[in-house]
Amino acid sequence: MKDIKLIVTDMDGTFLNSNYEISPDFPAIYEELKKRNILFVPASGRQMPGITQYFGDIENEIGFIAENGGYVVYKNEELFADKLDQQSIIDIIKTIREIPGAKAVLSAKKKAYYETEDQEFVDFFSRYYTENEKVDDLTEAVNDSAFKIAVYHPDGSEKNIYPYLKKFEKYNLEIVVSGKNWLDVMNKDINKGKAVEKIQNLLNITPSQTMSFGDYMNDIQMLKNAKYSYAMENAHPSVKEVATYESASNNDFGVAKTIKAYLDSIALN
Repeated sequence: MKDIKLIVTDMDGTFLNSNYEISPDFPAIYEELKKRNILFVPASGRQMPGITQYFGDIENEIGFIAENGGYVVYKNEELFADKLDQQSIIDIIKTIREIPGAKAVLSAKKKAYYETEDQEFVDFFSRYYTENEKVDDLTEAVNDSAFKIAVYHPDGSEKNIYPYLKKFEKYNLEIVVSGKNWLDVMNKDINKGKAVEKIQNLLNITPSQTMSFGDYMNDIQMLKNAKYSYAMENAHPSVKEVATYESASNNDFGVAKTIKAYLDSIALN
């Protein structure tokens, strides 16, 4: 485990605690990673500004995977940006409108767009999608490149959204449960795992030199692309089945603790 070159972590439910805070130990941990030339990459279903807001001065030193792999940046350089077909957007939004209690967010490069009048929901999702705008109709084209459609249900996404949308999987779309209440619709083969591959290929880093952390189904492909894969203690059971190791929970800042333990172990050798 001495040759780690890349550490990739999910954000919500993994790197961040339930109050959306990073570990107070992270700045010191990051300095050690930097000294050892280990690249740190947050990977999230959030839009890019919703991730970068946590990293301030180091934003131009690290990589970011946003939109569940739909948008990838390394040291402020865009590596990849996906785009959903407009007809797919229309078909999916119309279906979402038929799901009782479901609400949609169209996440694009410039902003996230929504049509709901529910201000409580808008206030809630704005912490993930910090740059957003209300539109009258999400089926009408916006002058922006849309990466994905995020769908929210207050009673759970796995049972209340996925059964309605799984039919779109046969139309070259990826339908992934990304959290207890969220589901994401993207183009097929767009996922965090493919995004990690892009960074690995760019920097000649292998899966055996990669450590990754996750808690939900949208993290599974990413975990498979790392020899040292960790499911959080609070992770979905299907994620724990895939991961090689288990980390302490996000509320115990398990990611920071695991990275620190690794750094301490190689410092002793």
